Order: sequence, then structure tokens, then C-alpha cells
Amino acid sequence: MTNFWNFPYPSQRVPVLADNVVATSQPLAAAAGLRMLARGGNAVDAALATAIALTVVEPCMNGIGGDAFALIWDGKELHGLNASGRAPAAWTPEYFSRYGSMPVNGWDTVTVPGAVSGWRATWEKFGSLPFAELFEPALEYARNGFLVSPTVHRQWQAQVPVLIDKPGFADAFAPNGRAPLPGERFICTGQAQTLARIAETKGDDFYHGELAGRIAAHARATGGLITEADLAAHRADWVQPISMSYRDLELFEIGPNGQGIGALMALGMLEHFDVAAMGVDSAAAIHVQVEAMKLAFADLHAYVGDPAAMTEVQAAHLLDRSYLASRAKAIDPERAAAAGPGKPHSGGTVYLTTADKSGMMVSYIQSNFKGFGSGVVVPGTGIALHNRGWGFNLKPGHPNQVSPGKRPFHTIIPGFLMRKGVPLASFGVMGGSMQAQGHLQMASRLADFGQNPQAACDAPRWRVLDDNATIAVEWNCPAATVEGLRARGHKVDVAPQGNLEFGGAQIAMRLEDGYAAASDHRKDGYPLGF
Repeated sequence: MTNFWNFPYPSQRVPVLADNVVATSQPLAAAAGLRMLARGGNAVDAALATAIALTVVEPCMNGIGGDAFALIWDGKELHGLNASGRAPAAWTPEYFSRYGSMPVNGWDTVTVPGAVSGWRATWEKFGSLPFAELFEPALEYARNGFLVSPTVHRQWQAQVPVLIDKPGFADAFAPNGRAPLPGERFICTGQAQTLARIAETKGDDFYHGELAGRIAAHARATGGLITEADLAAHRADWVQPISMSYRDLELFEIGPNGQGIGALMALGMLEHFDVAAMGVDSAAAIHVQVEAMKLAFADLHAYVGDPAAMTEVQAAHLLDRSYLASRAKAIDPERAAAAGPGKPHSGGTVYLTTADKSGMMVSYIQSNFKGFGSGVVVPGTGIALHNRGWGFNLKPGHPNQVSPGKRPFHTIIPGFLMRKGVPLASFGVMGGSMQAQGHLQMASRLADFGQNPQAACDAPRWRVLDDNATIAVEWNCPAATVEGLRARGHKVDVAPQGNLEFGGAQIAMRLEDGYAAASDHRKDGYPLGF
């Protein structure tokens, strides 16, 4: 704890120390959550108000038509929620045989959206305020408009040229042929009407009523296969979290169909190395972390999908300690190596965290996958439909092969840390494949180097690219570290300052009294509390 309150990295942030906290990537959304806490609501009420507001004020990263996951500490027990949607009934392998790989956007990437069901399920189990009250801040932002923040503008504008011709997108989110400018007021009346309808019906209308009919009708009119029956069949599931101990901490994740198991596998391999002795931000420490992550990714892509389809290699096999010890032996501390899958024994995203003075802590994440998602927007509703179907593959017999009613492989993952059985931190690092890697890096910084939450957020990050070989590091990664990685055989790309591909972390950590909440300087948000 000697260095716990050191802040060794450049940042414009300091942690908020308070009894009740909210941290997310957009300050107007964080304010929505704080309003619920100020009314006497709990951490779940705050999380939901924040999540709902994020669909309005950061629509380029999540939306009403996306998916969600959560880890919730209720004061006694950790609960997991999988509110991801499933493939439409018409999504047969034969239908997708026209493609060489899964499409990136358009209707053939739209699985049933689960976010709304996640709001309802979480509120029913843990909420304390009336459901409709949770929508009040978001409705104000949608009806009256909000001033667009700088990073949101950058992310929004980058997507407009790609999505401008998708059904309904331009009218809803690029009415002037561009994204709104920083500081420009943006109003989406369609979103306001949709959110009001969801609030009034507790989400039922989205899956069984008028909104469901409008989604299905738009699909029929513009080439989509999703139907009223697909929407009506959807359900969110409460699931048992999975975990891996590392040093004196235990990291919890939602199991497959998500990538959180990858972070657990990598930590299980790193348990066999003295990372702390290697030194913070050193080439030696980053090298073994990267190599462990590469091996975990190789297994993810070979074995992980909808858990119902993982009939041979299951989550328990991938987390088996002896298997991970054997994978750790493949890591040479001095040399990078190609990573292939092992042989276990067989049988665009927003993140938020809230915590309250009663001890309830919420780790919540929702996403449209790649920014706005599919680019398809249901006319007059502001519902931007996600492209989560892109997460499937076309390999016959693979557990993640596209097929009717199956959940695709998911990148969005909430994280939760315990220390000796006591809740320590709810956290996440939004951003595609960066998420499992970010969880690994955050856990190591807390467990191996004793850093405080803000320092762990501010530290330079590394990222294994999609080829599972090349690594990218941030502009402020020490030059000696970059050279040390290259000397070990890594191909290293140094990203320019301002690059948005290294994720955005949010964290609420329990102290002896109250919480320390931190927010990533790479995003527009900051933590709030009282």
C-alpha cells in the first residue's frame, strides 16, 4: 500500500472518493445515475439510469437495439446476467452459405437485441425506484437535446461514411450528412418516443408490442429476416459467474458466450510467473502477459461459443488448472512465439460501474458491437440495431457456427474482483477484443503492483491485434519497453497519441470506508459521487 496513492502517469483525472459513486464514459450519463442515488435509489437504479442515458448521449457506441451483461454484488452474493440476443429462426447455415465470411453490417448481422430485457430483468430483481423514473434523464436528453462531447463526436463521425446508406441511419443519426459537432445540440425525437414506450410497458412493447412490430416490419421491407416471433422468444438469463484466482485476488467474469473466460485463462497462466519481480511497465512483464493472452485468444477462437453448443470442450476444461499450467509452459520468457489452440481435456461498447453506501456494486456493460452496429435504424424510433451476428463464424461443426436461436460469441464483458472472499472492485475496459486484454492488465496492476484505480486506468496499454501476433502499444509506453519487446521477437506498432483502440476503463474500488472511483482519460467521462 506504500505506493497506492501515487499517480505516475499523465492524466487529467483523479479518483472520486465517496460513499456512493458512478463512473462511465460520458458525464451526462454519469449524472443520470447520480440523480437516482440522490433520490434514495440504490446502485442498480443508478446503473440502469446511466445505461439508458448512454443510449442517447453516446449512441455511436451503444443503443436501444444492443445487448447487455452485468455482474451485481447485492451485499451478500455475486449475480451474473446474460442479456445477449439469439439468432433469428431463419439464420440457417444454408442461408449464410452465400458468404465467404460473416458480413460486417446490414440486416444479416442483426441478432435479437437484448439490452431492453437486461434493463427489465435487473430492475425486477434488484431495483428500488419505479421503473419509469430510471428513464427520466434519458428522456430529457432525447427530447430537449444534449451537447455532444468531443470524443463521442470523433467516434460518431468516423462511422458516418460507412453507414450513411444503411436503412434509416441518415435520418436518425446523420440528418445533415455528418455527425453533430462537439458542443452542438443533438435531438432524436424517435429515441424519446421509444424510450417513453419502453418505460410505460416495462420493456414489454419492445418484444411483444408495437415496437416489436415496427422492427419486424422494417426487416420485411428492407431485406431482414428477424420476425415478431424471434423477438417474442427472447429472454435474458441469470447465470453463475466464472472465476480465476490470481495472487490474493479472484477475477469474476460472465462465462461463454463471452470472451471473459480469455482473461481468466491468461491469468491462470501468469500465475506461474513472478510478474511483480519483472517490474511495472517492463518489457519482461508485458511480454509474458502478451504471450498468455495470445494463447488464450487461440483457445477462444477454437472452442468458445454459445455454451449450449460447447459440447466437447467446455468452460471448465479451459479453466482447468493443470491445463493452464501446461499452456504456461509454452511461454518462453525471452522469446515471442506463434500461438495455436491447445488440447484441453474434453467432455463498440459502453461500460459503467456504480456502488452505494449499502455495499451494493454493479458492473454493467452494453453495446451495439461495432459503434452504431449494423447501421440499420428502425424509422421514427431511434432504434439502431446492433451487428452482433458478426461474432458468428461459418465453420461447419464449430461451436460458434451461425445457426437458428444460437447466441454468438460476444466481446462485451463486465468484470468483478474479490480479495479473500470480500468484494474489492467492479470494473470494465470497453472496446472489442481489448476487453479481455484490458481486464488482464487491470487485474495485474492491482494484484502485482498495488496501483490505485486511477493509476491502473491511466497506465499505457498494450493490445494484441486480430492476427494474434502483432502487438500495438500506446504512444507513452517507455521506449526501453518497446525495444525490449522487439528484442524478444515481437512485431510492435506504437500508436499515436489519441488513438481510441486501447479501450476505456471505469472502476469502483472498495476502501476501508467508502469507494475510490476512477474513469479513463481516453474517454469523455469522469467519476461522480457523494
